[in-house]
Amino acid sequence: MGYKEQILKERLPQHIAIIMDGNGRWAKKQGLARMFGHKQGVQVVHNITEAAAELGIGYLTLYTFSTENWNRPKEEVDALMSLLVDTVANETPTLMKNNVRLLTIGDLDRLPQAARQKFLGCIEQTSQNTGLSLVVALSYSSRWEITNAMRQAVQSAQQGLLHAEDINEELVSSLLTTQAIPDPDLLIRTSGELRISNFLLWQLAYSELYFTDCLWPEFTTEEFYHAIVDYQHRERRFGKTSEQVK
Repeated sequence: MGYKEQILKERLPQHIAIIMDGNGRWAKKQGLARMFGHKQGVQVVHNITEAAAELGIGYLTLYTFSTENWNRPKEEVDALMSLLVDTVANETPTLMKNNVRLLTIGDLDRLPQAARQKFLGCIEQTSQNTGLSLVVALSYSSRWEITNAMRQAVQSAQQGLLHAEDINEELVSSLLTTQAIPDPDLLIRTSGELRISNFLLWQLAYSELYFTDCLWPEFTTEEFYHAIVDYQHRERRFGKTSEQVK
């Protein structure tokens, strides 16, 4: 029996976040340029998105391009931006077919105009879809997000709209780019790296973590199902005892 058949539909994670790592290393193993790895990774995104939509997952967040990635060689960044534009154009019909809504988190103002317009156009076109919400973390980092939230809070305080006693976890969450998105239940990271890499630091406080040695271009739907089955065998206590959560 495959992992898909072991998944309990009544215990699906509502929100899965993925750090898609290993495109460059996969390409190097094949003796290819890094961009071949990124292109292969796009196909995996297509496969995993369709699998998540079919299962009935509510939210799938993909760490696509971090603020630190802007420091990569210009030719690679330019090629990635071009690939993003082409991918959005090519995948929009599939998103519509699968009733998938596209959302983004991150500093979109840093994107080239063509890439920003494509993403905003796809967001608008898919906005009425009611199935999976595909959240693309683009030009995103958690420290950027939290810094931006603090700036908003200070501005509100300066205007007399916010006082120290008003600050609580709910307020902080409302100032983040994920304000309308539930925190991830499960984080998956590929390529064998065991770190969070400045991704959803606030939101991952009680997420279950799943690490796999698979490089992202090698990540299959079966591995995705395996991660979900592994998640369903864990006990989520949120600081309580086992007896309290039973």
